[in-house]
Amino acid sequence: MTPTVYIVVGPTAVGKTKYAITLAQKLKTEIISADARQCYQELNIGVARPSNEELTQVKHHFIASHSIQETVNAGVFEQYALEKTDLLLAKFGSVVMVGGTGLYIKAFTEGMDQIPAIDPAVRNQIQEDLTIKGIDWLQEQVQKLDPAYWAIADQGEQQNTQRLSRALEVVIGTGQSILRFQNHTKKSRSFKIQKIGIEMPREQLYDRINQRVHQMVDMGLEAEVSGLRPQFHLNALQTVGYQEWMPYLEGNQSREAVIQAIQQNTRHYAKRQMTWFKKDAEIKWEQASY
Repeated sequence: MTPTVYIVVGPTAVGKTKYAITLAQKLKTEIISADARQCYQELNIGVARPSNEELTQVKHHFIASHSIQETVNAGVFEQYALEKTDLLLAKFGSVVMVGGTGLYIKAFTEGMDQIPAIDPAVRNQIQEDLTIKGIDWLQEQVQKLDPAYWAIADQGEQQNTQRLSRALEVVIGTGQSILRFQNHTKKSRSFKIQKIGIEMPREQLYDRINQRVHQMVDMGLEAEVSGLRPQFHLNALQTVGYQEWMPYLEGNQSREAVIQAIQQNTRHYAKRQMTWFKKDAEIKWEQASY
């Protein structure tokens, strides 16, 4: 059988983990997570990390594998996932990858353009400024310093703090637009790739998202966030499920308002995920059966 990586994609809360575990058990192989947040050891409830029971059913990789103090991006994931894939294919003949981070999956399947190393102090300063001044400041800086990138960024990218922060750090660190390093040359892989998309009707998905946020709160999300408050300037915490708590922790917003904000931002994130994945003609879509 041709060595094959089965990549399971879809929006958050659609049931990718359950599908991937069932598939991996059938293939008698292991799973590589393609999630930009579940890789952090310090983040658990707010990133909907697979449960201990799920992690024992099938061995997962790139789950709680890095610290929030480390720089983790699509390039890091590409290298990690390729090395792990080689080992797993040699052992099992197939691998299951699952996740909703489109850029990570694109890096794994097509390769990433090489961007020069940026001084970590530049990234840290941007994150500190973003925490204090907000996304409006970040958008203004990118428009000013990298107008070429801003001009071609779609609406989703213009609202994505991680993408904007990366563009800003590159132009500050190198003096050139991030577009200068994006030649979009697709790399070949030595294995077959089969992409499977999981979807469900929007109203059903949004209801699952809303319910899952309540479950996260019941599981202790507030306490998890409070413990991470001293690290809120880090890039890993510039994300849905964590940043919404700041007004509440500062006494400026109700707990219910935080929950509603997380639900809304998660729904928006799911919509952006589907927009990204629907552009990929290689994905074969299936309706979630649960």
